[in-house]
Amino acid sequence: MEYTVQKLAKLAGVSTRTLRYYDEIGILKPARINSSGYRIYGQKEVDRLQQIMFYREMDMSLDNIKRILSSPAFNEADALRDHREKLLEKRQQIDRLIENVEKTIAFMEGRIIMSDKEKFEGFKKKMIEENEKKYGNEAREKYGNEAVDESNKKLMNMTQEEYDKAVKLEKEFRDTLAEAFKTGDPAGELAQKAADLHKQWLTFYWSQYSKEAHAGLAQMYVDDERFKAYYDDKQPGTAEFLRDAILIYTGMKK
Repeated sequence: MEYTVQKLAKLAGVSTRTLRYYDEIGILKPARINSSGYRIYGQKEVDRLQQIMFYREMDMSLDNIKRILSSPAFNEADALRDHREKLLEKRQQIDRLIENVEKTIAFMEGRIIMSDKEKFEGFKKKMIEENEKKYGNEAREKYGNEAVDESNKKLMNMTQEEYDKAVKLEKEFRDTLAEAFKTGDPAGELAQKAADLHKQWLTFYWSQYSKEAHAGLAQMYVDDERFKAYYDDKQPGTAEFLRDAILIYTGMKK
């Protein structure tokens, strides 16, 4: 079956402007242009749009989605299985938050006693489980089970005040890194401030800080494609810039 822009937009629940933009940036080209100049989409394009929408639900940038879908190694069936796993994880996270909300309601109605620590356990568990799922194997191999377990324990014991400070600090670090990147100088004042903020942020989660571990993590930001995509999402090259800044900050740059 074939669709015009209007019909495909209605089918998918997106705007015609979105489809035209996808055509402009090359992430979703129409199958053909008919004699009247209308874009015509076939089954292949419908399936590709579905994949794009799956990835957008995961807050992935269009540049990264385009790179993934254009890769010779891309397999649609494997991608769908991956989407399914991520959706199941998301459902589990939502279930935990619902449970936390229900407990809070019961607490407010005087049916149970709920400590301040319990009020935020759901959020902390979500963060730990996400990190374990994405980076657990690499972190345990690089730093050892004991170090990772201690880090998780430290997060679970974190007070709400400490957690809020960590979140605020991470934002300050990301904003400073973005400004430092514009200078192009990893040894500059802004870049070194970003490296120091990164260290301060790490100390909220690490049981013990060392320059060697900090430098090793910075290198992993470049070597691991998931970390690299995270830091390069808005500005390609940021991961390498951050690594260089941290290597200079820790005195580990050769």
